[in-house]
Amino acid sequence: MIADSLLRASIWLAATPTPTPSGAPDDDLVTPGVAGFVVTFLVALAAVLLALDMVRRIRRVRYRAEINEKLDAEQAAEDDDRPDTDR
Repeated sequence: MIADSLLRASIWLAATPTPTPSGAPDDDLVTPGVAGFVVTFLVALAAVLLALDMVRRIRRVRYRAEINEKLDAEQAAEDDDRPDTDR
């Protein structure tokens, strides 16, 4: 009984033709339009601003490390120049 109804349904679905679109697609329905452009532009702008911020932060960290190395070198040079008074 169920198999018979499934067989009839599959035959009916196989025999039903699928509609085919006629004509060329409408350009207004295919393109993202102004909203898509604005969203894409904002995402690109955010990516550029984040990259600039990242470069600025990396540069700041590198400069701080260079300054710390220079201060450590100066401190070591001062310690080497000082005579030992612990005797």
